[in-house]
Amino acid sequence: MANVTFSSPRMQKDLTVYAVAGDTQSLLAVAQAHKIPLDFECQNGECGSCILQVTVLSGKRPYGVALTEKEKTVLRYSGKITPEQIEQAETNDIPPPYRLACQFIVRNEDILVKF
Repeated sequence: MANVTFSSPRMQKDLTVYAVAGDTQSLLAVAQAHKIPLDFECQNGECGSCILQVTVLSGKRPYGVALTEKEKTVLRYSGKITPEQIEQAETNDIPPPYRLACQFIVRNEDILVKF
């Protein structure tokens, strides 16, 4: 199980929910299941409306990142990640600070999601 804490000025308080590790649901699907008010439009990684900041809370090395090509493109063109951060994600599994909720798959690690 993974604890996912959602934090936003749009919410009265932070909310922590449980996500099943290994499930292939996106972070957006987890948020929708718990009625978290994340913005989204296309749900397939092309519009960038679901950009959010993800921080691993365990203090350990994060699990593999697995950025999709769509996610790399949208985040790079929106100015949220640099080519160097993409390279670090691909070669060293160091996650960038921003992700697309519709493309991010929750792993077995506790995370803080700011939007």
